[in-house]
Amino acid sequence: MTPNAASTSSGPSRRSFLASTAVATAAVAGGMPLLTACGGSDSGSREGATSGKAADKLIPTYVASTVVQPDLPSKNGSSAGYTSKIDIAALKTSVPKKLGTGAPLKIMSPLWGTPPKPDCAYYKAVDAAAGTNITWQNQDGQTYGQKLGAVLASSSIPDMVVVPSWILNNTKLSSAVVAKFLDLGPYLAGDKVKKYPNLAAIPSDSWRMGIFGGALRGIPMPTAPAASIVPYYRKDIFDKKGWSVPKSADEFLSWAKEATSARAKVYACGDMSWIGGNVFPNAPGWNIDPDGKLRYNIERPEYLEGLEWIRKLFAAGVVHPDDRARTGDTGQRFTAGQVLCFNSDSSAWYTKTAEQAQANPDFRIEAMDLFGADGGNPTLWASAPANIWSMIRKGASKATIENALAAADFAAAPYGTKERLLVDYGVEGTHYDVKAGVPVKTDQGNSEVINAWTMLAAPAPYFAHPDFPDIARKQAEYQQRMGAFMKKTSTYGMYIVEPSRYASLSSQLEQLQIDFVRGNKKLSDVQQAISTWKSSGGDKLRDWYKELLDKNGSGN
Repeated sequence: MTPNAASTSSGPSRRSFLASTAVATAAVAGGMPLLTACGGSDSGSREGATSGKAADKLIPTYVASTVVQPDLPSKNGSSAGYTSKIDIAALKTSVPKKLGTGAPLKIMSPLWGTPPKPDCAYYKAVDAAAGTNITWQNQDGQTYGQKLGAVLASSSIPDMVVVPSWILNNTKLSSAVVAKFLDLGPYLAGDKVKKYPNLAAIPSDSWRMGIFGGALRGIPMPTAPAASIVPYYRKDIFDKKGWSVPKSADEFLSWAKEATSARAKVYACGDMSWIGGNVFPNAPGWNIDPDGKLRYNIERPEYLEGLEWIRKLFAAGVVHPDDRARTGDTGQRFTAGQVLCFNSDSSAWYTKTAEQAQANPDFRIEAMDLFGADGGNPTLWASAPANIWSMIRKGASKATIENALAAADFAAAPYGTKERLLVDYGVEGTHYDVKAGVPVKTDQGNSEVINAWTMLAAPAPYFAHPDFPDIARKQAEYQQRMGAFMKKTSTYGMYIVEPSRYASLSSQLEQLQIDFVRGNKKLSDVQQAISTWKSSGGDKLRDWYKELLDKNGSGN
């Protein structure tokens, strides 16, 4: 029921959020060889993680939703797919009675665009259905990190706050989360969650990533572990030119040279760095390798091999000049036919299709199956099962807590329900009209039904596009295919807070890698940086991770 969105896991409320932090998201997915901090959760000491049996005692009991069954159930870590038309008039209910009592509730959330008026029809309608009374403190998504830091440093915190993982890479903010937000265990752990059936249907792996400071503090927005970063190509142009989809590193470079025409301002690809760690399989972050040794991703031969392959693409002149300069929007260059292949998240398959449906009816976007460097099967790495949470402040009254959980449960309604339609579209006749059985937003819907409610929680990941059901099928089937080659790292499912003394250890390496693949730095510069990383604390950080994994167990 989201023809104007990619899915509930990457719909309009999150798409801009993810795009604005694309590097962090891609790295968590293991789709790029560049450095980022590891994802996970901190322990009672505010450093480390809580996992294994200790985590199992803290999380809610999983009870799968049976309200509506997907046409393509989740497989190999994929999102579920809904491809059949749903009768809007016969939608089911996932929240049979209002769980909210109407107690006032202040919520701070990121928002892109112009915030709706506080008393708008959309907010009133959802509040009435959920039994809530929310005052939204929407903040500009582009500067949300700074605002969140300021709020957490103050003594005045809203009742509920949306917190993204990449902002928590700052250790002080991670500590603030433990200090300022409530332990939800007394309300949600074990069978207590059954009061909130939509929250109970959130996968357990996603809940584990909501553990901070040895307690369950975050209500997660689940993400599918399989193939969140996708190499897209212009199938219409491939078919016209008679090109076959490359299936190895050498084939890709050979095709790219043939496809590029600088004179015609057509280039084979954008910056393909995000898939370098898949073509030359390199686990993101820290991982215990098959030989039993714990390594960081920069220490493996595949790390340099991946970088050198990306460097070859730049050197061959097949990467668009604006991607070399890191300016503009690669997605726009893709739809304009200036770039024939680019990386993006799973939502781009739908958004580009919908965007071009009228302007360019011949436009076809497809996902390129990932490949190993030699043409064999790829090795892919499971992405974090959650990277955005909503949290309730410590000291909140019982009424505030219950209303916050009621709001989250309503927001987590599954596809095919009245609640999901209301959250995603608002009120029929006001925010959307039904055309050919598909809800289509009105101008008022586009101005009011944005972000906000969908940031509080989400159901298990799914794809559903009534206007383009075949895209939902392709998205789900692609994740299923790629998920067959997916592995979990030793730190999978943990939000790990590293000691602050290592906070700047890798800070210079990302820019160095960007410069290297563009030919502005030498291989020896990267090798020297790796040696410096080891001697400046990398080896000591390895000992810290080894102790952490020995204590908590591996995530895989």
